[in-house]
Amino acid sequence: MDEVEEQYNVELIRRVAKGDDAAFASLYDRLSPVLYGMALRIMNDAGEAEDVLQDGFLYIWRQASAFDPGRGSAFAWAVMIVRNKAIDKLRVRQRGERLHERVTSFPELFSDRDEQSALEPVLRERQSEVRSALSEVSPEQRQALELSYFSGLTHEQIATRLGAPLGTVKARIRRGLLRLREVFRRGI
Repeated sequence: MDEVEEQYNVELIRRVAKGDDAAFASLYDRLSPVLYGMALRIMNDAGEAEDVLQDGFLYIWRQASAFDPGRGSAFAWAVMIVRNKAIDKLRVRQRGERLHERVTSFPELFSDRDEQSALEPVLRERQSEVRSALSEVSPEQRQALELSYFSGLTHEQIATRLGAPLGTVKARIRRGLLRLREVFRRGI
């Protein structure tokens, strides 16, 4: 930029520092194409480049009074701001990518435990309801139900363990389930 253009940019920044919206719009119109191009080259993503440009101009709006023409040109100051915003955004993106890689490298973090832990209060309540309902079932039926559903034994294994005929074990389980259904229907 030549000296006349630079002086005009400095004047616009001074006016922006005083809250002049028109000066800010003019500064944006003058500098945004170049600054956007730079942000796009750094970010390699149009949406993120637009965000960087917006963040940069927001910073310029807020900090215009801090601009010192003795330390450098207005254009260089704007370039530095947008460049720094782009680098900051890149760092955030890279940190997010590294975190995502670390987290996904531990598949056990995504196990069913998280889903189960969210359901744990409901399961405890249900477990309490089932215990309460089981107290209303005969001891023989309760024993057969517990061996079948809580210990995971087959009907044949239960018959062997209890020393009872297979038909008797099946009948106890069936009657016990029917009794539990009645208890739950009436609302424990």
